[in-house]
Amino acid sequence: MNRITFIAACLLAGLTSHAQTETFKKGSAYTRQDSLRGSITPARAWWNLKHYDLSVSVDLDARSISGKNIVRYEVLESMDVMQIDLQSPMKISQVTQNGKMLEVIDEGYAHFIQLENEQKKGAIKELTIEFEGTPPEAANAPWDGGFSWEKDANGKPFVATSNQGIGASLWWPCKDHGYDEPDEGQIIRINVPAGLTAVGNGRLIDTQTEDNGTKTFAWKVMNPINNYGVNVNVGDYINFSEKYNGEKGELDMDYWVLRENETKARQHFKEAKRTIEAFEHWFGPYPFYEDSYKLVEVPYLGMEHQSSVTYGNKYKNGYNGRGRSEHDFSGTGWGQKWDYIIVHETGHEWFANNVTYKDAADMWIHEGFTAYSESLFTEYHFGKKAGSEYTIGTRRGIANQEPLIGDYDVNKEGSRDMYTKGSNLLHTLRQIVNNEDQWRKTLRGLNKEFYHQTVTTTQVENYISKSVGINLRPFFDQYLRDHRIPTLEYKVEGGMVSYRWADVIDSFTMPVDVLINDQTKRLNPTGEWQQVSGSGIEVDLDYYVNTRKL
Repeated sequence: MNRITFIAACLLAGLTSHAQTETFKKGSAYTRQDSLRGSITPARAWWNLKHYDLSVSVDLDARSISGKNIVRYEVLESMDVMQIDLQSPMKISQVTQNGKMLEVIDEGYAHFIQLENEQKKGAIKELTIEFEGTPPEAANAPWDGGFSWEKDANGKPFVATSNQGIGASLWWPCKDHGYDEPDEGQIIRINVPAGLTAVGNGRLIDTQTEDNGTKTFAWKVMNPINNYGVNVNVGDYINFSEKYNGEKGELDMDYWVLRENETKARQHFKEAKRTIEAFEHWFGPYPFYEDSYKLVEVPYLGMEHQSSVTYGNKYKNGYNGRGRSEHDFSGTGWGQKWDYIIVHETGHEWFANNVTYKDAADMWIHEGFTAYSESLFTEYHFGKKAGSEYTIGTRRGIANQEPLIGDYDVNKEGSRDMYTKGSNLLHTLRQIVNNEDQWRKTLRGLNKEFYHQTVTTTQVENYISKSVGINLRPFFDQYLRDHRIPTLEYKVEGGMVSYRWADVIDSFTMPVDVLINDQTKRLNPTGEWQQVSGSGIEVDLDYYVNTRKL
């Protein structure tokens, strides 16, 4: 495709994406920048990402960074324009391929590299992108993206990145869309002043002292990795480690913490092994044995950076973010028996880092399954009743004002209910399946079927339906694509209970377990009235539904 044709196609793609999302939009309009960020544009679709070799030098005094990213890719279809993303105020200083400097046409955060060498289908190519600038500072990490420039208790620099949602292109040039991950992994080289340690993803493969006295730490990731999972952490770190005998053999577990916190970390991080044990039971083997498992202390609450889980929960149980102290989202007390950040962010290694959404609209896959992992951790260590109570307790925070699925092709996630509502819809689904072995097999099967892959909600729905042998399309349409919660309406007349589903889509049907005359029965309500003998009805609380007596 020539450049004039390309520009026309790109514009059409942006307009088409905008028109499609308008049908489902709940208020605000989208821009071409949203489409360039959130869609698989023609300048993205023609090449498959193979590997990143990212180098970044951190200037602590100027709070700036500079570096280069060597992008290896496979040509899927011949084209001469490549889209790379980098957000202002960061700048691309130059791009080269085979020793030639290439022209770059900027359109907001999207940068279109004009390739000169033939891009023959099937060829493996590389180009080098040099960049520099002052990345945004995170005002409230990790919820807004950027660099956190802090000091530890001894006055030494303590720096970390976080950029979920807003994107990795906040600080480094990349193909910033969830659908494509580097098949052959990534190298992250971090240059910092002497006396500090830089921690990235994967395994430390090299440390070099440069001529100017600074040190460069090289980290290697062997598996595919999502962009927002790539991180840089700088501090006066000490390291200790242990081995875990897991389902795939010996797992290296490394801990990088500030020097002043070593004693408390050695005690508190015992939680990590218990977490891996529980999740391997429910979800299958830890997905990144080759890259190890790490907890890395950071100056913010924490994030699910792949094989480099960042931690800032104050070495306490519960959730200690946003001014809270040992907070339990469920209000039951179970959430205070474990460290929320270790459990939740480690759960993301299976759902977010192993099974990854292709489009941000499907972020519920990350957050719903991972919020559910909190309940499964609780159940594994404290019993099924405890896990159920935790799940039910989290419902108090659900607003039910918007669907869980967002708008496609514009980098728009769905409702923030995706955490607790996502967890509760999965807990409800477990009751419908009514077969514990099959349910666990399904959860493990998801991580095996979609191992190291990017997926859509439809793929996840279809897999679960096939695995449990139930057509779950009406169920998912109701809980994911409609904001209402099914309501079991009932009335009692003459020794009979009449019941039906209300507040549901037309096609909705779902069995539900109820207590009638001190006996548990499974009803199969529809939108039409049905009857059963009895003097009242009580719905099993494990189902996330409402009830209404008429």
